[in-house]
Amino acid sequence: MPIQKLTKLPAYLFRPIKTQLAKRQDRLRAQGKTKYFCIGRNKTGTTSLKQAFLDLGYPVGDQRKAELLADRHYFDGNFEPIIAYCQSAQVFQDVPFSWPETFKHLDNAYPGSKFILTLRDSPEQGYSSITRFHAKLFGGGQIPTAAVLSQANYVRKGFMLRALKLQGGTDADIYNKTALLNHYQQYNQSVLAYFKDRPDDLLVINLSEADSYQKFGLFPISWGSHYM
Repeated sequence: MPIQKLTKLPAYLFRPIKTQLAKRQDRLRAQGKTKYFCIGRNKTGTTSLKQAFLDLGYPVGDQRKAELLADRHYFDGNFEPIIAYCQSAQVFQDVPFSWPETFKHLDNAYPGSKFILTLRDSPEQGYSSITRFHAKLFGGGQIPTAAVLSQANYVRKGFMLRALKLQGGTDADIYNKTALLNHYQQYNQSVLAYFKDRPDDLLVINLSEADSYQKFGLFPISWGSHYM
């Protein structure tokens, strides 16, 4: 009886397995290690910071999974699922880590963790960045209205509208500049006030400054962590 020639299976069939193995590996590598929470607001350089950690070999959390957890639990004040999710990696950034109160719960749940607050040159710069980004992503080049944003298919329809309302936007003026700037400043002040007596636990950094990456490169060593 002739032996059948084995057909090579397409690579995409193995992707889910590889993804699960990678996640399991990240969880194992993160066990017992210092956690780093990047708690600067979105569009303040958090993606660049994430890439810097990846370049250094740190396991970084799955952002979409964190956003889904935020959508399901954050607005009910339930931080337990978010806290449990943080066992999956060592570094976390953007939503919900950039939203009010999250950092306090994480600080209590993971003693010894370190926090990084990224800033822009000015609040206005941050506002311009987020409106340009949303105009490109959701508004066809125009700043979206609340109605348009409610249909934006990011995480799920309605998620982005909810996120902007968290920052002070309303249905009548979802990108109200005064409200969003006030929220940005109040958030940063709340972080600084919370850590005012713990300077070793918070790094405040503006990635546009010439020495920013030098500051970033030093802090994992000075805080007793190690490269992977």
